[in-house]
Amino acid sequence: MEAGIERSHIYYEDSLELPGYFRPNKKWDFIVVVNGQLVAALEAKSQVGPSFGNNFNNRTEEAMGSALDLWTAFREQAFGSAVRPWIGYLFLLEDCTRSMMPVGIKQPHFKVFPEFQNSSYAKRYELFCRRLVLERHYDGAAFLMSNLEKGMKGEYSEPAADLTIQMFANSLVAHVAAFSGRIKNL
Repeated sequence: MEAGIERSHIYYEDSLELPGYFRPNKKWDFIVVVNGQLVAALEAKSQVGPSFGNNFNNRTEEAMGSALDLWTAFREQAFGSAVRPWIGYLFLLEDCTRSMMPVGIKQPHFKVFPEFQNSSYAKRYELFCRRLVLERHYDGAAFLMSNLEKGMKGEYSEPAADLTIQMFANSLVAHVAAFSGRIKNL
């Protein structure tokens, strides 16, 4: 709201569905819609153990699919005018022995990228969040970790300097402020 968007345009409890291209719609965790224009959408996910392996694959496929679906719907003008919305991905991983220990990889035909060799699930999620932004699937990403006890008290860590909640919020606020300035100048 400090960036110039009225509270009535910010959704985080209900009315979170956006049209997709490959499916009718998807429910996001936070959206900003102003005068029929999608300004921002945010996906927030978390994972706790013990089944990190299957859940890692599911989370990565889901995030990439959501981005593809949204950007294709945007191309097809599903969200108002041609002003590009801001899309963010926030991920919270349980900080525990299992998420921090190196995980083996099967490579029956080809070698995986070296950064995945002997990496933990924490490192894999960090790489994933970074690459979502690097490849422009998302405009911002934050990667947080917390253990079950401290997390209940709101405590968390930020393993990567480029994936902090502050950088994530700064990116979102900058986009919203730029959009808000465009509306005021109409």
